[in-house]
Amino acid sequence: MPANPKYLTQSIWQRIAKITAAILGGYFVSVSFHLALAAWFNRANILMTMAFSGFILWVALMVIAFLAKSGWKIWGIYLLLTLVFSLFIYLGQTCNPIAK
Repeated sequence: MPANPKYLTQSIWQRIAKITAAILGGYFVSVSFHLALAAWFNRANILMTMAFSGFILWVALMVIAFLAKSGWKIWGIYLLLTLVFSLFIYLGQTCNPIAK
């Protein structure tokens, strides 16, 4: 049974934005989140957990991207989250450097 056309996105640019936000943006947020956790907590445990929870988070972010009304808005949110997590990574690396 096909989807009702009135619920589908009409603009090709919105479709492209949603698809790329789901795949790339969701991946960036998922990885940056786990790396930010690894910068502050036990790195080995977080990176081992990332193999499973990272995929689950990525799929959840994909679903959220397709539920959003605007592909550009979800891209903005995902980029903002990635930048915030990158800041946490930087601060974690600065405050908790790896001793070798």
